[in-house]
Amino acid sequence: MKGLFYATSMVAMAAVITSCGNGGAKKAAADSTAMAADSNVVVLFDGTSLDGWRGYNKDTVPSAWTLEDGCIKINGSGAGEAGARNGGDLIFGAEKFGNFELSFEWKVAKGSNSGVFYMIQEVPDTPSYYSAPEYQILDNENHPDAKLGVDGNRKSASLYDMIPAKPQNSKPFGEWNTGKIMVYKGTVVHYQNGENVLEYHLWTPEWQAMLDKSKFSKDKNEKAYNLLLNCGGDQKEGYIGLQDHGDDVWYRNITVKKLD
Repeated sequence: MKGLFYATSMVAMAAVITSCGNGGAKKAAADSTAMAADSNVVVLFDGTSLDGWRGYNKDTVPSAWTLEDGCIKINGSGAGEAGARNGGDLIFGAEKFGNFELSFEWKVAKGSNSGVFYMIQEVPDTPSYYSAPEYQILDNENHPDAKLGVDGNRKSASLYDMIPAKPQNSKPFGEWNTGKIMVYKGTVVHYQNGENVLEYHLWTPEWQAMLDKSKFSKDKNEKAYNLLLNCGGDQKEGYIGLQDHGDDVWYRNITVKKLD
């Protein structure tokens, strides 16, 4: 994993550090303009608009997702995962990505839960997480999910319900964390606050074995199992999305660097 971390760091773009409030939105817009000079970089969120975003299996942005001081915020309904009529998962619907490096920042309110999905296939009448691996977003100290699963595989930056993030270096609720997901020819690496916390490989016997042991196994959820087994579909690409789990969560500085 250390060798892969070194290799990918050579293509990683510098993190953009802004603050919500106190001019954070203006600085985010300026920084995103500078990054756009790199033709391989796609600015998914520039701090000023939700252009390119929409609800999963929807044509518009659900009203529970708003702009707040240069951030994307999901205003929690308290109704659980996509439980409110005006909520639901949010996807960047303007483009699908196959080999990429996704960078973002996130913070949660006390006890909050969300997730970053990648390689999403939009399937009618099917939740987004049926087809997409999840980078868990969580208040580890105050949400019950942190004590579920196996060996901490539902804590922040984990591959949800499959691989725990180690070291577990997330910051407390109310503080900003940096996240990064690298996907390259089936190899996937999660980063949290500057550290490589897990690695796995899609479309391999090991990937199938992980699914077999998870809540997405064929016995427990055959539809999700089949979609995840062929993650990314025939083109090996998909949408990037943010989860509505009914809690207050903020995201900012969301960019993708395409990898050849």
